[in-house]
Amino acid sequence: MTVESTAARKPRRSAGSKAGATGTERTTRTTARKAAEPELVQLLTPEGKRVKNAKNAEYAKYVADVTPEDLRGLYRDVVLPRRFDAEATSLQRQGELGLWASLLGQEAAQIGSGRATHEDDYVFPTYREHGVAWCRGVDPTNLLGMFRGVNNGGWDPNSNNFHLYTIVIGSQTLHATGYAMGVAKDGADSAVIAYFGDGASSQGDVAESFTFSAVYNAPVVFFCQNNQWAISEPTEKQTRVPLYQRAQGYGFPGVRADGNDVLACLAVTKWALERARSGEGPTLVEAYTYRMGAHTTSDDPSRYRGEEERLAWEAKDPILRLRRYLEASNHADEGFFAELEAESEALGKRVREAVRAMPDPDPFAVFENVYADGHALVDEERAEFAAYQASFADEGGK
Repeated sequence: MTVESTAARKPRRSAGSKAGATGTERTTRTTARKAAEPELVQLLTPEGKRVKNAKNAEYAKYVADVTPEDLRGLYRDVVLPRRFDAEATSLQRQGELGLWASLLGQEAAQIGSGRATHEDDYVFPTYREHGVAWCRGVDPTNLLGMFRGVNNGGWDPNSNNFHLYTIVIGSQTLHATGYAMGVAKDGADSAVIAYFGDGASSQGDVAESFTFSAVYNAPVVFFCQNNQWAISEPTEKQTRVPLYQRAQGYGFPGVRADGNDVLACLAVTKWALERARSGEGPTLVEAYTYRMGAHTTSDDPSRYRGEEERLAWEAKDPILRLRRYLEASNHADEGFFAELEAESEALGKRVREAVRAMPDPDPFAVFENVYADGHALVDEERAEFAAYQASFADEGGK
């Protein structure tokens, strides 16, 4: 969709101005952001009403055949990963996990796009795609084992075409581009999708991926979840234009979808993947959403963003809007919601029990498999770490 640029910039602050943002500055920034927001593809409003207009027609046809059963399935898919995510956050707070990156607020973006993929498509995630992992059949306990430090990912990527989580920001877009180039050379009709965030879009790896994918017409979809904050850095400090407009400079289309609208994300991703499979090359999809929680459990978002902003996005909750639509359309009754609540509780219990049954991580495992045949420097570091660990032992050697 073509929209006006948001390149207008505020004057630079004088050297004597404060570096930190006050509450007033945050409110002003939020207001300015709302005024500058470009149009996006939206098929379901926050109030749960379907949007049908000429602007969305190109994408709406991709969900025209969605049945009430499909809608209930999508609702189940956004509810259960949220329950799993909440349980994982609690487990980390209880010391059962070393870290957790919550997907809270981004369920529609992940489930909509994940359900748009075909079985033979290949997915390259970052480290927050728990909803996409759910769509690809990855057992949630495998994710938790990874964040507990007791497995090296926990699943075989070749079993579900879902790559292991990537911690190095943006590097998975390079992997996805190379894989997509291979798909094209093999003459396969599958596609590749790479997930990353607004912060990763500033990485050179992502820029290189855009260049190579465009030049080689690679069948890849770049799915950017713009959750407004790259840890503590707001999007407007990273880009002078909406992120999806960057695609124009590389010679392929970009589109912004309402990232809290599961139908919009499903439709736009289906459209983009179809382009890839038919030989039309890459697409950039920007799912405009919001990270409702912390960047990870080691982060305190109250230090850099205001409560007013969070509450404004809470009103756009992806689960609530879909439930409103289901109820208003008589596509689901109280029995369905009660059954799903029971399933949600059972999932939470299963996750808790599975994590607490896991072994404690081996602190020396970090030194294993670094080199195939070992290395003197690694041996030296292992010995130093062993001495450090021993320094905490009591006089009895325990």
